[in-house]
Amino acid sequence: MTQRSGSADLPLHGGRVPKWLGDRMTRLGAVMCEAIIHHYGRDELLRRLAHPFWFQSFGAVMGMDWHSSGITTSVVGALKRGLTPLSGELGIHVCGGRGAHSRKTPHELEAIGQRVGFDGAGLATVSRLVAKVDSAAVQDGFDLYLHGFIVTDDGRWVVVQQGMNGDSKVARRYHWLSEGLKSFVEQPHAAIEGAHQGEIVNLTDRRADASRQGQLNLLQDLGPDRILGELAALERCAEPTRRQEPEQPLLPHLVMPAHHDVRESDVVMHRLHGNIAAAADRGPTDFAELLLVPGVGARTVRALALVAEVVHGAPCRFSDPGRFSLAHGGKDRHPFPVPLKVYDETIGVLKSAVQKAKLGRDEEIGALRR
Repeated sequence: MTQRSGSADLPLHGGRVPKWLGDRMTRLGAVMCEAIIHHYGRDELLRRLAHPFWFQSFGAVMGMDWHSSGITTSVVGALKRGLTPLSGELGIHVCGGRGAHSRKTPHELEAIGQRVGFDGAGLATVSRLVAKVDSAAVQDGFDLYLHGFIVTDDGRWVVVQQGMNGDSKVARRYHWLSEGLKSFVEQPHAAIEGAHQGEIVNLTDRRADASRQGQLNLLQDLGPDRILGELAALERCAEPTRRQEPEQPLLPHLVMPAHHDVRESDVVMHRLHGNIAAAADRGPTDFAELLLVPGVGARTVRALALVAEVVHGAPCRFSDPGRFSLAHGGKDRHPFPVPLKVYDETIGVLKSAVQKAKLGRDEEIGALRR
């Protein structure tokens, strides 16, 4: 069914792509994708976008800084602008984007599905699940802020999404492909590129099956009150010197904390109780269903995983799964300034080659391929 095909760690870069470069990236990205689709097919374009090295090279050729986190945002945005007018001809659609645009992805998929005939509602669920896996099942310290979903008329897709770590000033990009493995939640990686961070909460490891199943059993057997009781005991053991508030008994009995102010920890535990209760009410039959429960995120999954480790002896911490530029310069003048004349000539040559190839005259694009 699906395969997470790789990831990349990138330094965070500030600033915006200037309009003169953004417009050219839109045109060049569209014509390059058009050439790939014409000669190799839509599936091959998806495979290339799913490869972190190729994606980085693609963005660098378009003029972005060769090692910047901004490549992801700029490439996804440029492809959305450039390929949307060609979607009817090429049969490929770009959804999502950065920030608020990422949250529109399910709606966009459903609308396109109604128009061209694929299961838009099903792909909307895929979009949500892929985001939940990289934000909650793999807790590597990166918070997702970009989600791009590229889909063909026949329902094949690639997801490119990115998270940032504000402390280390690094971004990590995740690539998913709809062909490959059979599971969203177990060993979905085919290739990983990124700085290894040791052991983390990684519930996609094949050895985490006991933890995934144990979390489902907790929801059914213990319920939110007892789960939070176990979690509180774990946290007390982890911080033995911290002053403890009176323990809440299992029977309904209100014990108010000594402090008068409403603290962040009080709010977090209240929300956590609500999320666990919602998950228990939903009664998920597998881990993917648990991730899709509204409100269930990294904090909820981590709490369930820690309690499952104590109750069922099921570990949740495993190895972090995370383990080219120069054609047109970069927007920050590295490795050299963008030469506009060369850039525009490149677009012109590629457009001419693609147009002639459509007419059966492949000499120009054959020369480019060589």
